[in-house]
Amino acid sequence: MSLLKTVESKFFQAEIPYKPMGKYVHFLTIRITESYPLFQTDAELNKARVRAGVKDKTTISRLSMFKRKQSTPERLVGRELLRNYGLMTAEECEYNVNFAMDNPDCIIYGFAIGDSGSEKSKVVVDTAFSITAFDESHETFTLNAPYENGTMASKGENGSKPGEVTSRINQQDHIRPQVFFPSIVTLKDPTEASFLYVFNNILRTRHYGAQTTRTGRVRNELIGVVFADGEITSNLRWTQAIYDQMKSNNTLNAPDPLDEDDVITAAKNAIEALMADEFIVHTDLIGDAFVSLINEVKTLTGSEKGIQSILQKADAEAKDYAKKHISKKKTAAKAGKE
Repeated sequence: MSLLKTVESKFFQAEIPYKPMGKYVHFLTIRITESYPLFQTDAELNKARVRAGVKDKTTISRLSMFKRKQSTPERLVGRELLRNYGLMTAEECEYNVNFAMDNPDCIIYGFAIGDSGSEKSKVVVDTAFSITAFDESHETFTLNAPYENGTMASKGENGSKPGEVTSRINQQDHIRPQVFFPSIVTLKDPTEASFLYVFNNILRTRHYGAQTTRTGRVRNELIGVVFADGEITSNLRWTQAIYDQMKSNNTLNAPDPLDEDDVITAAKNAIEALMADEFIVHTDLIGDAFVSLINEVKTLTGSEKGIQSILQKADAEAKDYAKKHISKKKTAAKAGKE
């Protein structure tokens, strides 16, 4: 039974196919920082030196949000839901430790377990870039670790000299609030259930970046979806096109943060212009055309009955796929060893 009434069934596969069948859905997402997250490697914020816009050829440094910084938190949210509704246990499937190989997370987002088997991710996420330049998008904080008395001065703890000031002070660059990262999340050969599963994960995920920090709040604002028979533009080109739009509209007011309404408007106009130049068959649900779909999805995912119906359908499809294709590979691999 179909769960969606606002999207035609022709855009979905009837079951998860074993081989690529040329159907794609692209989630057009603007990731908005709402605290001070860390997207870093080797203690430094990730950044890239790129052109400011498609038309504006000025070179600037932009913050980078690597693909795993995006997909990992989203799939972990999905795994929480599967456990919460009794479709998976922590013992049978532990992320990056022991994959069960037969649930929606494993089949949709993929896994690799050496000789035991692997499944390529059907979710494709590329590095996202900040619209604003690196210098306007981050700031440096001095961090300290006070004693339990609330001060930096010792009271004689662990044999230290009373009154001695601790040297536990460090500096760390953080990304500022209201920094915008346009990001296209692609799902290959979606079934209706896998489409809703990934859609829900994007909507629900609230924290990205370094998992050891107490910050990292990020909100995902979806502006549309594109159903197509191929890949569409990159995150970088979309970001550059947004920058061009905002520059021409005089809505880049550094060092002030960007206005969210201005960003959303520019993002919609930019992606519509970019899609007009594509050489693929595509159906775009952007702006007003997207409203009925997002409202229906939010209604579904906002009730216990609705979210259970999505998860149960996705789980049934995953187990059917695993039975047909992964069990055979496991049996063949075992026979080869013997």
